[in-house]
Amino acid sequence: MLVATLASWLAAAAPARADFVVCNRSFDVVNLAVGRDPGGGFRTDGWWTIGTNQCARVIKGALQNRFVYLYATDVFGKPLLDGRTEMCVGAAKFSISGIGDCWQRGTIAARFHEVDTHSAESWTFFLRQPGAGAGTGASPAGSGLQDTAAPKAAKP
Repeated sequence: MLVATLASWLAAAAPARADFVVCNRSFDVVNLAVGRDPGGGFRTDGWWTIGTNQCARVIKGALQNRFVYLYATDVFGKPLLDGRTEMCVGAAKFSISGIGDCWQRGTIAARFHEVDTHSAESWTFFLRQPGAGAGTGASPAGSGLQDTAAPKAAKP
């Protein structure tokens, strides 16, 4: 009894983890790239491969910016989640500073979907198949996946 009480007290006392997490609720394995401004200009990083019903912590620690940008493809490179903001990606694992002149710098231009985190410290973004039920997000123009997103609940 004491062990259970002590364990529940320790769990309640643990600080909430602040991260940006992407969960794949689609039927496709997803390759994900992330764009953001960590200070000093925009940067894109990739690739995270996220299986069906899996999540990946793509930004560790409290979010510093209101907006995070996502670009997702299937395993064949077909865009599944794209948007209006052009940034650069690489063919293999990459970290690219700056978002302009992609082709001139030997990288690939991709259109990233803007995620508004409403300045929350933590955020979980869900990728879903189109028509997969109710969600708080809308299907971005030109994408094959619906998105729903929500701030992580802070632990009491």
